[in-house]
Amino acid sequence: MRLSTITNWAYGATVALTLVSGATMLLASSVEEQERAAVTQRATFDQLTATLEEDVYRLSEQARGFVVTGNPSHLIAYRRERDGLRSVEERVRHLKDAGASYSELQALRQGIHWADALIEEQETALKAVQSGDAQSARAILFGDEYGREMDRVAAQIARFQYMLDQRTDQAVARATESARLWRTMSEIMLAATALLFLCVLYFVLKQRILRPVVRLSDVVTRLAAQDYDAIPPEMAHVDEIGDMAQAIRIFRENGLERQRLERERAIDHRMRDLLSRLTQRLQGCDDTADLVGVVRRFVPEITPDFPGKLYIYDARRNAMAQACEWLDPTHSVTEFAPSACWALRRGQTHRPVGDMVDIPCEHLDAQGGVQTICIPLTAQGESIGLLYFEEPAGASATHLERSGTYLEMLAENIGLALSNLRLRDVLRDMAMVDPLTGLPNRRQFDLLFSRLAQEADRNATPLSCLMIDIDHFKQFNDNHGHDAGDAILRAVGALLNDSLREEGHAFRLGGEEFVVLMPGFSLDQALARAEQIQKQLQDLRVDHGGTALGPVTASFGLSAFPDHGRADRLLKTADAALLRAKAQGRDRVLVAAMRDAA
Repeated sequence: MRLSTITNWAYGATVALTLVSGATMLLASSVEEQERAAVTQRATFDQLTATLEEDVYRLSEQARGFVVTGNPSHLIAYRRERDGLRSVEERVRHLKDAGASYSELQALRQGIHWADALIEEQETALKAVQSGDAQSARAILFGDEYGREMDRVAAQIARFQYMLDQRTDQAVARATESARLWRTMSEIMLAATALLFLCVLYFVLKQRILRPVVRLSDVVTRLAAQDYDAIPPEMAHVDEIGDMAQAIRIFRENGLERQRLERERAIDHRMRDLLSRLTQRLQGCDDTADLVGVVRRFVPEITPDFPGKLYIYDARRNAMAQACEWLDPTHSVTEFAPSACWALRRGQTHRPVGDMVDIPCEHLDAQGGVQTICIPLTAQGESIGLLYFEEPAGASATHLERSGTYLEMLAENIGLALSNLRLRDVLRDMAMVDPLTGLPNRRQFDLLFSRLAQEADRNATPLSCLMIDIDHFKQFNDNHGHDAGDAILRAVGALLNDSLREEGHAFRLGGEEFVVLMPGFSLDQALARAEQIQKQLQDLRVDHGGTALGPVTASFGLSAFPDHGRADRLLKTADAALLRAKAQGRDRVLVAAMRDAA
């Protein structure tokens, strides 16, 4: 037999038994209603009279407190309690309507009479205190008569309540006997109904509750262990279990979303930690090569899905030159003019492909469908570099948006570090370069000479030092002015710089003195180079203000390691040879003698 048929027969029998059981329950209920009415009436009387005796005592206490202490707060409390007592009296007057008998009301009226007498005495005592007669007030409130009156009030109220209890007990006993009979019949009907219900519920619980609950319990247990792979079963029934299954599905979806947010938060913390470490490493870079190494190491970790390149602006060639790359980008050339990138033109991030139509940059070697990001690196309004990225295919908009934030932070940190390095280089050049001739100054000479001398000593390699002093330089200043002298110095500095190229180092030590260091030059090679420079100076012609300044000559002192002793004394040795050249008539090259080295 089908479950639905059994359920229908059971429902029919249950309805019949329920009707019979309901009828007996109604009869039992009617009798019990009488019992409850009696009890309710007793409770009503108790409620109407319960506070009367208590209020009398509270009024007495407040009045006595005012008489003894004179504290007006007792008087205020007394007045408030007195008003409340009036509301109690008013309710007592309605006891007749609530069903109180004549004899019961007479007993209560006697109690109220004595309570009113006490209140009058209290008022008399309070007026006596207010008029300054505290002695009389104490005699009233603390006298024996006042105490006996309070006892009378309590006794009358107790008598009234005793009469109520007697009448209520008799009514309850009669109602209880009748209710017991009907209740027994009702229980028999309920037992038969319950037995039938058990048969029905066995099938209902098993088919409609137990099986779904077992399946849902397994899912809930797995979800409690944060195993969100557990999928709640689909419940076709529109009932509480179906609502529970829907709630579990929502809980699972919330758990999956929470896990996704936690993963994103963990990724964000990791990225911010990497950015913080990147910033610290960038701040510690001494030159561009260090910066490029840091970028090559950190950027692939921060943006693992974005191949890209770092370009640095080369002012000499007016070009963006590739400094490094990561993750094998394929679409951008290694070098291009700044005008070939729209990001550099506009001074802001450029993405040629996306929801908005835009123009691709000219430095891309592939056109159409290439998803790239160009972020300019700027300092004080000038473009000093470019970060180029290629977007991963099929990435979600959320991932691209979140990654875009990291890319912008990368660009900001790298741009700031690159700007600081350039500023440091400018400051270093200002500190190390003679502003008039453009040659390195004495500070840079001391650093380089110390390093070259140590290398020459350590490796036993030759090192030559050539001191140069322009002859009669003071006469140029005296005859033509200091501007003319400056023009001579600039011309000599340019000549030395051009004649050496990558085979030596020229410095201006100060005034009209210059020095040339030639690492790797033997004494003969250095002498040939010194004579070449002497000839170029003799051929040099300098015009100043349309006037030829005349021939320029100089005295030269040359020393070499290891020919003239220790490498760190080459400058002193060459200076001694220079002094001899000037003493012997100037415009000549003299090689240091051993006595100069000494």
